[in-house]
Amino acid sequence: MNKLLIALLAAGLSSGLSGCVSTSDSASAAVAAPALEKAPFVVPALANNSAKFTLPSYEQVQLDNGLTVYLLQRDTVPLITVSAVVRAGAVNDAEPGTAMLTSQATLLGTSTMDKNTLEETVESLGASLDANAGKEGTQIHSQFQSKDLAVMMPLLAQVLTQPSFPADEVAKARDRYVAQLSQQKESPRQVIGNYFDRLLYGNHPYGNAAAGNADAIAQLDEFDLKLFHGSWYQPRNSALIIAGDFDRAAVMAMVQQQFGGWADRKTPTPPNVAAAVAKPSNAKVLLVDKADARETTFLIGGPGVARDNPDYVGLQVINTILGGRFTSWLNDELRVNAGLTYGARSRFNAQGQHGSFYISTFTATPTTKDALDLALKTYGRLWQQGIDQATLDSAKAYVKGQFPPKYETADQLAGLLGQMHLMAMDPQQLNRFSQQVDALSLADAQQLVSKYFPKDNLQFVLVGKADDIRDLAGSYGDVTEVSINKAGFNF
Repeated sequence: MNKLLIALLAAGLSSGLSGCVSTSDSASAAVAAPALEKAPFVVPALANNSAKFTLPSYEQVQLDNGLTVYLLQRDTVPLITVSAVVRAGAVNDAEPGTAMLTSQATLLGTSTMDKNTLEETVESLGASLDANAGKEGTQIHSQFQSKDLAVMMPLLAQVLTQPSFPADEVAKARDRYVAQLSQQKESPRQVIGNYFDRLLYGNHPYGNAAAGNADAIAQLDEFDLKLFHGSWYQPRNSALIIAGDFDRAAVMAMVQQQFGGWADRKTPTPPNVAAAVAKPSNAKVLLVDKADARETTFLIGGPGVARDNPDYVGLQVINTILGGRFTSWLNDELRVNAGLTYGARSRFNAQGQHGSFYISTFTATPTTKDALDLALKTYGRLWQQGIDQATLDSAKAYVKGQFPPKYETADQLAGLLGQMHLMAMDPQQLNRFSQQVDALSLADAQQLVSKYFPKDNLQFVLVGKADDIRDLAGSYGDVTEVSINKAGFNF
């Protein structure tokens, strides 16, 4: 079996375009680049063994225009992943959903290719091209065969730096997205996290939902997207990650040719995501009325931690016990023993500067109280019963076993480097992962529970038939009610 066939079988390479991203206004991507950067920074790989995860060696380079480039070579299969990340997400939205719609609209054509030509080019190569805007940034992502680098790199450069935002295509994409937002609210599990973020973060930038607000998005046009794109998509605000089977010299020459002439301009004042988030002073319940609901979907939680918190790894271990795997306390109690749900979980959702913690599940409307009370009782075991050594050892082994497979392929590693760039993570946070798991003791675990797991003034979001659960909701905190049919996630 030849190398290419192995690659295609291993990677499951998909074709077609979906989503998108963008950057800068109309800078000429083909202009001759200035001289190459200073000496590149190379992150060394540490010795690998079965008990440790370490990042493979990669190179970090900065072009004269400020664009950061990450190069990670892996020649096991003839595939290349190119991912561009831009610090332009929901936190940057002036109108809710602008970042998301901009990301979707950048694949509608460039200065030299219309939408059909762009799609046909990608599909003819069996490549993939997609993008998405999240809370803190936007990512454009492509995977293709190594032999197609000379076609795909210029195409990606145009999508990133020279999207055309044709008015008719923007209008169609906008209307499709507005309809999609309405459909999402038919599934409370898809949208409940957005309500929880608004309840917890309030008017802080992290309270902005990446999905946006259908009413606000319906008013956007190509001018709004060009303004957002031109404001935030600058080389100094972006990074390019290239991972896979490539020749370093050839790739850097192409990067210089395609991206070196991308002009850097000032961005507007960025949102202050480091601003303090007010801690809840009392228990609150956001009741989201879905009149036709036959079940109640709920989140219970409070403040969490930022991604660079030194105790982040230990918290993942403890959360695995509570609700991070199928055999967790929450899933055992609510699903296996009580039969109240098909699944229950908990999570620390970490952002670059702040974070949240929540328990999530759903249950039939008549068993809402039973499920809520059992979730709270099970959560309380962290303080009342604590964790025994056997349970801790099991969770540590599980976490160590689950972590390395997440970052085996070049594509997965490219995604990791993009996350590290957006959140300004220290590579040693990952290289120390196994050691931190191993070092976690029972005493350490109990200290982390006391310090980080929210215990008082919990915040609740309940999505269900308000007429049936309104009185119940009031027994858990001060209630605010909103209809799920209201656009967006404000209340």
